[in-house]
Amino acid sequence: MTLHRRTLLASFAAATATVATPAWAQTAPQPLRLIVPFTPGTGIDLIARQIGPHLAERLGRPVVVDNRAGASGNIGTEAVVRAPADGSTLLVTVNTMVMNRALYPKLAFDPVRDLDPVSLTSWGTLLLVAGKSAGVSTTQELLAKARARPGALNYGSPGAGTPHHLAMELLKIRTRSFITHIPYRGTGPALADLLGGQIDVMFLPIHVALQHVRSGNLRALAISSEQPSALLPGVPPLRELKLGELDVEMWYGVLAPKGTPAPLVERLNRELKDILARPDVKAAFETQGMNPAHSTPAEFKALIEKDAVRWAQVIQAQGIQAE
Repeated sequence: MTLHRRTLLASFAAATATVATPAWAQTAPQPLRLIVPFTPGTGIDLIARQIGPHLAERLGRPVVVDNRAGASGNIGTEAVVRAPADGSTLLVTVNTMVMNRALYPKLAFDPVRDLDPVSLTSWGTLLLVAGKSAGVSTTQELLAKARARPGALNYGSPGAGTPHHLAMELLKIRTRSFITHIPYRGTGPALADLLGGQIDVMFLPIHVALQHVRSGNLRALAISSEQPSALLPGVPPLRELKLGELDVEMWYGVLAPKGTPAPLVERLNRELKDILARPDVKAAFETQGMNPAHSTPAEFKALIEKDAVRWAQVIQAQGIQAE
């Protein structure tokens, strides 16, 4: 009898385990993927890795950062466009997304129409700097020299179509000046040549330029922010030139596949608002020259659509093509 009871109990336990396993698997939280369309170590990657753990804690699900670099961010962006609109995949990106729309007119997707904005995360500050060889100490001196000898001065960028490149092209349009563009493959080589005197000026993220400005190897001419930075309080904002619209700050944000349910987008937006207000997140962003900033999905959508139009106008007016 005892043996029979033991057999029945063992059979019951096995049956219970067989039934319970699928039920547990179905209720296990699905990981949330944050796709970063650039390499690890970039400012965008830092954003994802800062907000990821906090989202995991608040949503009660694992969060994985997935770097999908290539084609100026288009590979990672398309991966999100093609992903299910179920809140399991998000894009963490920068304003190159809207620039690419005009630079790559044959894309198989539309980065503006095929994604749902969730929230802005931050603004990145660009600094207009000159090397010693340029022989200028203010933006006015730079422009006067450029007008006196069109094309004699040159500037570098990390590549055609990057925010650094388009910022200078917008400045050239507004000031009706001509400075020759020298594209590089990345910020590092361009910065090396700027310090070495092979190029004269360029726009750089403030955290990249700061040490060289403080050491005296670069001269800070203007800053892209609305107000002077506490890091370089004596450097005037570009708007003080009074040359019309000269907004060249870089925005960063989070987007979801088109058709993601509004309640999911709103939930993510609320969580990001609280995360971006954290002092530790703010401090981490500032190390990369970024200031945390939150927006509603509608506000972020309006910003994206406006930027897509204005950068397309700059790209068309200057005849800029992707490399």
